[in-house]
Amino acid sequence: MHVGTKAGWTLSVALGAALLTPAVAGAQQTPPAPYAGDVTYAKDIAPILQRSCQNCHRPDSVAPMSLLTYEQVRPWARSIKTRVAIGPKAGVMPPWYVEKNIGIQNYKNDPSLSEEEIAKIAKWADSGAPRGNPADEPKPLVWNDTSKWTIGEPDLVVKTTDLTVKANNPDWWGEIPSVAIGNTEDRYVEALEIKEANDVDTSGSGRATVGGRYVFHHMIWSTRVLGPDGAAERDQSVVDEDSTSWPVHEVGRNADRFDPRGGRLLRANSSLVSNSVHLHSNGRDTKAHLEIAFKFFPRGYKPTLRRATRSLGNGVDIDIKPMEANQQLHAYFVLPEHTKITTFEPHLHAPGARMCLEAIWGINIQTLTCAGYDHNWVRVYEYEDDYAPILPKGTILHITGYMDNTPANKNIPDPRNWQGSGNRSVTNMFIDLGHGVSLTDEQFEQEMAERVAKRKLTKNDVPIGCPLCMVPKAPARGGTANTQANQQQ
Repeated sequence: MHVGTKAGWTLSVALGAALLTPAVAGAQQTPPAPYAGDVTYAKDIAPILQRSCQNCHRPDSVAPMSLLTYEQVRPWARSIKTRVAIGPKAGVMPPWYVEKNIGIQNYKNDPSLSEEEIAKIAKWADSGAPRGNPADEPKPLVWNDTSKWTIGEPDLVVKTTDLTVKANNPDWWGEIPSVAIGNTEDRYVEALEIKEANDVDTSGSGRATVGGRYVFHHMIWSTRVLGPDGAAERDQSVVDEDSTSWPVHEVGRNADRFDPRGGRLLRANSSLVSNSVHLHSNGRDTKAHLEIAFKFFPRGYKPTLRRATRSLGNGVDIDIKPMEANQQLHAYFVLPEHTKITTFEPHLHAPGARMCLEAIWGINIQTLTCAGYDHNWVRVYEYEDDYAPILPKGTILHITGYMDNTPANKNIPDPRNWQGSGNRSVTNMFIDLGHGVSLTDEQFEQEMAERVAKRKLTKNDVPIGCPLCMVPKAPARGGTANTQANQQQ
């Protein structure tokens, strides 16, 4: 048996099997080596802030302080040094928790900092946070009303009705009034982004858990063409034909972008219909609503890929003991069709500290992604196109959740309490809400061939997330790569 390492994962080869094994505990953050050169705000720090921080840290945005100018940044130098060095877990800034020592490392819209950038910030803070030459500063970014949307200027924005949540109300879940979207033609959606708008003063102090300044924990929702009386259609066949389900909104969640060949349909004259809304108090009387922004594909666009079925979670066997860290939850799902996974999205509640996603195909086990978790900032991790997992029918998806029900987890109201499953913030959920697209046999083989060509893969490569990429193509007389692989096993 030969044991070695490559690209941050462990490769063990025995009896012809490749086994990629996830870490058992959370990723250990190794402090970056000290930065040797001189560091100034103008040349080194300002570009980092523009790329990874100012989208939130600016006036009228979600962060508690603005970081647009040297005068605004300087008082926070040591705090910035501390927060960026926390590692891929709750509290790190920017809020991005993918572990960089295991699994796929190529994601779209990744704001995380490199080890060199973290070291530069530490050197800058420890050197007295010098400004340097103002002429070296990058041109300030221009922020306007559309800048709050990371998908770009939306084609359509719809708002839910305003709701008021009292400062110390118990959790509430149910339905909110449907809202007419106002679209007059069928359009396919390329990207979607949802934000909570409320009247909370971000300069004040509120509850330190469960979103801090927010009151919407989540909204499960769809768009539907409603009946003449404004009610949702009761005939399930009509509902299926005239409705579209969308990614769940969660507290702090970033945008969704659909596969370029798998846009979702927003039918003409649709209404936004909630299927489950969970509200919680944040320590202040709060009036809030959600704003949903749609960005469309060009007129005439037709999708060639269907949305994949993926039900990966466990709401039954959640048993979280009090005063104990590193507790594990497990769930499995067998893919009913060839699937390209486009996003990974852990969903837990307050005790959630980490989740790993792995794919099991025959005797091969590959860890796809491990990410820390923060109940205040739910993240969607969108794989880059040439690295998104391409998995054959029959692959077993496995998620492992790591729970921390101790005083070390600041999101826990009372770690002395046992936790099971449920809707309340003091109970738990355990789900991967990521999505993807299904592939026919022909599309599956085409995707793999394109992956091999674009990444210039050779027989010596073991691409994470594509267990059949390096399997020779089936003979011309018939059969797919999938069936040939089965024969080989």
